Amino acid sequence: MPELLRRRDLDFMLYEVLDLEGVCTRPLYADHSREDFDTILDAATELAERAFAPHAHALDETEPVWDGERVHILPEVAIACRAYGEGGFIAGVFPPEVGGLGLPYTLAMTWVGIFAVANLPSVSYVLLTMAAANLIDAYGDEAQKERWLPEMLAGTTFGTMALSEPHAGSSLADIRTTAVPADDGSYRIVGNKMWITGGDHDLSENIVHLVLAKLPDAPAGTRGISLFLVPKLLDDGSRNDVRLAGLNHKMGYKGSVNTALNLGEEGGAIGWLVGEPNQGMRAMFHMMNEARTAVGLEAAALGCAGFLHSLEYAPQRPQGRPIHNNDPTAPQVNIIEHADVRRMLLAQKAYAEGGLLLALYCARLVDDVRSLEDGSEAQLLLDLLTPICKAWPSEYGPKANDLAIQVLGGAGYTRDYPVERFYRDNRLNPIHEGTNGIQALDLLGRKVPKNQGRALQLLMAQISATIAQAKSHEQLVDDATTLEKTLGIVVQTTMSLGAVAMANDVERYLANASVYLEMTGHLVIGWLWLKQAVVAQSAVNHGVSHQDQAFYTGKLMACHFFAKWELPKCRGWAKLLDPVEDTPLRMQSEWF
Repeated sequence: MPELLRRRDLDFMLYEVLDLEGVCTRPLYADHSREDFDTILDAATELAERAFAPHAHALDETEPVWDGERVHILPEVAIACRAYGEGGFIAGVFPPEVGGLGLPYTLAMTWVGIFAVANLPSVSYVLLTMAAANLIDAYGDEAQKERWLPEMLAGTTFGTMALSEPHAGSSLADIRTTAVPADDGSYRIVGNKMWITGGDHDLSENIVHLVLAKLPDAPAGTRGISLFLVPKLLDDGSRNDVRLAGLNHKMGYKGSVNTALNLGEEGGAIGWLVGEPNQGMRAMFHMMNEARTAVGLEAAALGCAGFLHSLEYAPQRPQGRPIHNNDPTAPQVNIIEHADVRRMLLAQKAYAEGGLLLALYCARLVDDVRSLEDGSEAQLLLDLLTPICKAWPSEYGPKANDLAIQVLGGAGYTRDYPVERFYRDNRLNPIHEGTNGIQALDLLGRKVPKNQGRALQLLMAQISATIAQAKSHEQLVDDATTLEKTLGIVVQTTMSLGAVAMANDVERYLANASVYLEMTGHLVIGWLWLKQAVVAQSAVNHGVSHQDQAFYTGKLMACHFFAKWELPKCRGWAKLLDPVEDTPLRMQSEWF
């Protein structure tokens, strides 16, 4: 079996490209070192291999069952999640003053990738708990922090995010759940929630639901949404008025409990306001943006996993003969000798490792925001890249998994190999935490024009700096020039779209937002590949071992592949945006 994620690749991204060790010079992380980080990743890998990976296949084939009283889940899930909490992986990034270890977020996202590959449905419970605890730490009052954070960081209480409703889905402005104040300062919550991962189970002693609801006479739309903390069990041990209405059965992610919840069937679930009234979306987006980065990370990690399995298979599977050899009695060659198989492996490597670095780069920006004296520029870049980080890997991670299945051929389509499970699990990620279409609207409708385009200008400056570095290496001039031309295409297209927006034709401006996200995402991934190539070429120029020579050359070839095969697609996407190709906009529903 291959590694969950290749450690050599993680070390390259963390230390050679992102300089994670450099954060240890800052006061916030001064108590840590690379040795600490390596020890933690070793422990994460050992736990993932021992407690999570062994039951991944069984969990996929043994979905949770609700008998009308309780949800039954494979027992190994509780054991694994308990070990995750006891190992300090929930508490890891939280500050010591609330019981955390004060570790960099980049490191946490790295171990999340390792656990996600091992068993994404099982680890989803504790990942949601990390995000929910982070929200409470950021927006909860002192009493809420004191009551809930110790249990959540220890893993004895899990957390959920309860946003969607059966009739509304992602349209949170249309939620109907209500919250009426009670005399004791609490609220009575009544409504229905749908697609709630971890909504009911016995994996933990309690569950904290973070619920979006509307107060009486609240303003219409998202401006009238508040956030409430609603526990499954109250402090006296009695069951709160939150009832499981049913389980959702999915194509992938089958081992995680996904629920429909009814709140207030017996008068109202008891909850407490988190943050200010009517400011629930601001607080919830604190959790959602963290989750969106994690979704991109998980999608890329699953793409990497499929790549590693197909890379292990291809050199061992004999089939066919070289094109120049027509002798049917000649020995077959392993499929990795065929150019088309190498193309599929290269595409997987380019998509998956590029997406993984994007997610880790965004995590590194989180660390910059937290640890720099002035992290404002890092925050602008993070805000701009978050929708790309969620959407691009969750679009191209499944494409990588699809190619992994193709490399394995008929074997890839069977459950004897995990690549089909990786694909099914990964297919949820373009929908998770706001569909990719919503991310596109966020990118083009909000993030690009924000602050007169300041964040986009910062990103363009970063890309231009990498292009200049690459041009100092003769071997990288062609790839750098291709990226430079792509940058010009994206800048020109953005300006042309801006003119459409200035003309108040908002519908046309946003009609092809998904195309804009894909184009900009390709630009960003092309930049990150060139960034890796600069590091790799510098290492090769200084002389490396034979093993490292192969590793760095692989990085250089993947960068070259992305520049030659993927970046040219941006020109075609630009033609759909400048001017806006409006066939979907003009199409009428009755014409279908």
